[in-house]
Amino acid sequence: MNKPILSAHFESRKPSAVRLAQMKYEERKVKPEAVINVGIGNVSLPANTAMQKRMFALDAKNSPFASGVIRYTTTAGTQECQDAFRNILNCEGFDTSKLHIQVTDGGSTAMELLLIGTCGPAGTDESPLLMIDPAYTNYISFAERTGRKTVTVKRQLNENGNFDLPEIDKIEEVIKANNPGALLVIPYDNPTGQLYDYDSMKALAELCVKYNMWMVSDEAYRELYYDTDKPLVSIWGVTDADVPGIEGRRISIETASKVWNACGLRIGALITDNAEFNNRSIAEYTANLCANAIGQYIFGALAHESKEGILGWCQEIREYYREQILKVYKGLKEQEPNLIVSNPDASIYTVVDVRNVVKPGFNAIDFVLYCAGEGSVNIDGVETTLLVAPMSGFYDIKDSEANPGSTQFRLSFVETPEKMDKIPELFVKLLKEYEAQR
Repeated sequence: MNKPILSAHFESRKPSAVRLAQMKYEERKVKPEAVINVGIGNVSLPANTAMQKRMFALDAKNSPFASGVIRYTTTAGTQECQDAFRNILNCEGFDTSKLHIQVTDGGSTAMELLLIGTCGPAGTDESPLLMIDPAYTNYISFAERTGRKTVTVKRQLNENGNFDLPEIDKIEEVIKANNPGALLVIPYDNPTGQLYDYDSMKALAELCVKYNMWMVSDEAYRELYYDTDKPLVSIWGVTDADVPGIEGRRISIETASKVWNACGLRIGALITDNAEFNNRSIAEYTANLCANAIGQYIFGALAHESKEGILGWCQEIREYYREQILKVYKGLKEQEPNLIVSNPDASIYTVVDVRNVVKPGFNAIDFVLYCAGEGSVNIDGVETTLLVAPMSGFYDIKDSEANPGSTQFRLSFVETPEKMDKIPELFVKLLKEYEAQR
């Protein structure tokens, strides 16, 4: 009997780099006593306290869900949820008077809308999205899903653990060759942890104006930067006064996931200062009907928080991550001095490159699958394994080209401090065990 035929797109699909280890581990027949998962940015901290109050009182008299009815909201999202995103930006010192806010099901859905709203027709190379490699892998995945083209400018991880932003003339060469519709920046970078300073953002904005591109900023980690002597960086801090013509072409992607510790709430936003883009984006999103109604209500609590409450929360979260990042960095270098470990000054990730400590032919994906599928080592008397993300999926590399991510891994600072303390020893022991078997 004939079988139904999968589409070519489905046949080509592979798990996202950030989910690969977890999916393999779930298939494992005999699991070790413990597993530490830093392959995905699944924050384990409690959500913001104002949000928690609403979450635990959905049946309160003043709750819209007290009667048990859960109706659609408007496609653009509730006014209160929009105001929560607006209040955060206001508290951080940005002018929101000209901004249009569309609430989405997580930042992920905002990414898809961004691609189909700024790039050329599906299935063509017209007006691609320009990214700075390595870039968050989901942009690559969503581009493939929607049939949009991406092009990249490459960054390299130096021996000293720093990623250097490409020179402006190199970016300009790629723009001239590909005529992109939009430039994506992640100023507090996922996956590298690199922080784009104001001068870098301004220079990139000037390119967007010069070549008539949208400037898109993924601001999921805006408040998570660790050199507090520098000002808060945002696309909303680059105005016509700095770069004439930048206003009207700015877009940011926002989320409740990271700073507000609500990954599973699936609330994000697409913010722009271009009314036409906003109108068309909402029209496109009407097919989705609306974002999560309960999630919007919970996140909407931030619309009523004071400036002191918003900034105080951000400082607390920033200090927590700064401590974790420093401990893991020092621990990895102590366990294996020849590891290249990135120096994250923003976000909640670090990149570890093992190119100086492994034998030729090493493949990061194979190591990840080994750890998830069969590997384990003894840590404090407990058989333990580690789930990490291979960096190869964060590079937009042709099959015929060498992928720098083949020896690199992204680690997320999402587990408890007690578990994060174990990661340096765990990672190095698993790596040595794997290499001994090759």
